[in-house]
Amino acid sequence: MEAGFSEIRNELQSRDALWRRIQLECQQLHTELLKIREYKDMQEIQIKHRSSCVQLTEQLENKNTELLLLAQSQEHQREELNKVRNHLYREEQSHCSEQERMKTEISDLTEELHQKEVTIATIMEKASLLERQLKMELEIKDKLLAKQQV
Repeated sequence: MEAGFSEIRNELQSRDALWRRIQLECQQLHTELLKIREYKDMQEIQIKHRSSCVQLTEQLENKNTELLLLAQSQEHQREELNKVRNHLYREEQSHCSEQERMKTEISDLTEELHQKEVTIATIMEKASLLERQLKMELEIKDKLLAKQQV
């Protein structure tokens, strides 16, 4: 009987050791499964990040293209603005030159008008003098004529 108990005890100890190995393997498999899940989750996150990175890179390239187009447009507008400024400057210069020419012409015409006014005043003065002389001569002739008739 004791041999039977000893055999059963050995059998139970053997089964207990087997059970503990199975439990240990289960724990190891469970830990390994958790690591695999964690690794899988990390891979999914990495895939999402790559996708996001690709999308952000495309957006950045699009923004760079837009920026380049805006810079080209700005340069073109700057060139057009410079053309308009140059044209305006030439027009202002032309206008100033025309104003100076007109001022000179007005000054010349004013001087000419003044000279003509002086000439007219001189002529009027001479005409008035001649008219007085003529009246005096007429009076003298009238007196002479009146004396001759008497």
